[in-house]
Amino acid sequence: MKWMLGVYSQGWNLRRQRCGHVFQGRYKSVVVNGEEAGGSYFKIVADYIHLNPARAGLAGGRAGKLLSYRWSSLLSYAGGKVPPWMETERVLNSFELAKDGRGRRAYVAWLEARAAQKGGKIDPVAQEALRRGWYLGEDSFRDRLLALVDKEKGIKTRERRKAAGMEKDYGERDAEQMIQKYGAELGLPTQAREWGSLRKGDERKALMAALLRGRTAVSAEWIATRLSMGHPGSVSRQVGIVKRDRKLLKKLNELEKMFHCGD
Repeated sequence: MKWMLGVYSQGWNLRRQRCGHVFQGRYKSVVVNGEEAGGSYFKIVADYIHLNPARAGLAGGRAGKLLSYRWSSLLSYAGGKVPPWMETERVLNSFELAKDGRGRRAYVAWLEARAAQKGGKIDPVAQEALRRGWYLGEDSFRDRLLALVDKEKGIKTRERRKAAGMEKDYGERDAEQMIQKYGAELGLPTQAREWGSLRKGDERKALMAALLRGRTAVSAEWIATRLSMGHPGSVSRQVGIVKRDRKLLKKLNELEKMFHCGD
């Protein structure tokens, strides 16, 4: 991936006499717990991947069938010619479908319906988990991963606790940088002490809270305190209002685009 994002991009730009990013965002991989009962986390990732063309408006629904997108592994599910390296049985098993042609066709039909009815949208909770986390699973799954890393690197428990504190500091530092950068765009004060003079339900605060919840790992408690929004529960309510209000949601999407360009 380092070569793809570096050398390949340089060659692409040179050949076309252009400059700038070739790929929109940074490469990101998320460790997924595929062993939990019901396979819910595994299903989230399978949905996310196969419905990507629909969310991008390239296939599915009004753009035609999902199967019209030639770069998707979904073609193998429909055609039945599955490469030996492709894992389909585990995906079908997580959806409790037969591991034969009937199960594969049912899976494709279900995805086509999702693409046609909802444009490939993923559950908001799942979407937030994929955006914010480096893992997808329960807290116990995270602890198991950290234990494996600690064992490999010879890190002791006390050092891990110290590292966890540093990770928290970095998360809050990133959030503070976002507040300073995008707060000016929203016309918000530059000094933290000035936020208390604004209404707790100020829509600009709500927009900032929604951006922080979607792009950082800071807690609702931290956001409520930093943005002077009162109880942490108010943060969730205000974020919900933003996502239900078309005008506010449009503004949030504009901020999201700025965030991507800032990468």
